[in-house]
Amino acid sequence: MAHQHESGRLNLPFVGICTFGKNPYVEDWDKIDADVAVLGAPFDLGTQWRSGARFGPRGIREASTLFSFGHAGAYDHEDDVTYLPAETTRIVDLGDADIVHTDTMKSHANIEYGVRKILAANALPVVLGGDHSVNIPCINAFDGVEPIHIVQIDAHLDFVDERHGVRYGHGNPMRRAAEKPYVTGLTQLGIRNVSSTAKEGYDDARRYGSDILSVRQFRKLGVDGTLARVPEGARYYVTIDIDGFDPSIAPGTGTPSHGGFYYYEMLEFLDGLAKRGKIVGLDLVEVAPDYDPTGSTTTLAAQLLMNVIGRILHYR
Repeated sequence: MAHQHESGRLNLPFVGICTFGKNPYVEDWDKIDADVAVLGAPFDLGTQWRSGARFGPRGIREASTLFSFGHAGAYDHEDDVTYLPAETTRIVDLGDADIVHTDTMKSHANIEYGVRKILAANALPVVLGGDHSVNIPCINAFDGVEPIHIVQIDAHLDFVDERHGVRYGHGNPMRRAAEKPYVTGLTQLGIRNVSSTAKEGYDDARRYGSDILSVRQFRKLGVDGTLARVPEGARYYVTIDIDGFDPSIAPGTGTPSHGGFYYYEMLEFLDGLAKRGKIVGLDLVEVAPDYDPTGSTTTLAAQLLMNVIGRILHYR
C-alpha cells in the first residue's frame, strides 16, 4: 500500500508544525538562503499596561497557516497578480530569538543578533513581536547598511526619551531610532488623541524630522496623498504596531485605542510604499492573543504580513 506522502498530501492548514506560512524552518542562522526570513521576538517586558505580547509570534504563526496557500501562490483577481508564487518565493522561518526573563538588554541583544544574521544573508527581516521595544534591537542591526526611513503604523508616538530611568521600553523605540545617524526621518501614522503622549513628545519628534498624521488626517489626505509625503525612492523600515488598527478588528493587544485603521486602507498604503521605494525591514508588534478569543487579531497580523511580503517581492 502506498504511503501517504507518496500519493501526495493535502497538507491542510491545521496539519504540521506552525512555522510562518508553513515555510521551511532554518535552525542554523549561518545558513539562511532566502529572500525573506521571519524571526520571532517574544519579549514583552517593555510593556506599561497589559503584558501578553510574548505569545504574539506563536499566535501569528498559527494564524498564518490559514494562508499557507498550497502550491500555486495566491492569485489576486483585483490586481491580476499571483503573489507568493511557489516556484520563486523563498521564505524561511528562523524560530525565535532567545529571551532571558527580566533581562531587557540581553534579550534585545539576542534579537539584534538574529536581525544581523538575516541582513548578512541579504534577506528581508520580518520580525514578529513582542512589544514595541523589540524594534530597538531591530533598528540597531541596520547600523552597517545604507540609511533608512522609518514608517510607523501606531496609535502611540513612542517617542519618550527617558522616564524613571527607562530608555528601552515600548514607549521609547521611535526616539531611539530617531537618534541614529543612519535614520533619515520618520513617518508616523495613526497617532491619536488620549492614547498618545504629551505635547513635548510631538515637539521632540518634529524636531527630529518626524511627519505625524492621525487616522483622520490620513483619511482626509487619502492613501496617495499620504504616500506623497513619504520620501520617494528611499529605503523604508516599516514598524507596525497592531494597535494602530481599530480594536473592532484587532482587540488582542495590550493598549487598544479606538479610532484606528482598517485593513484595506493600510494594505493599500503599504502596497504603494513598496512601489515608492524599497522596504528593507519589517516588524509587527504588540499582538497579545489572549485578549482576543476570536483570533481576529492574529489573523489580521498574518494576513497583512503575507500580503505585504507578497507585494514587496512582486515589485522587486
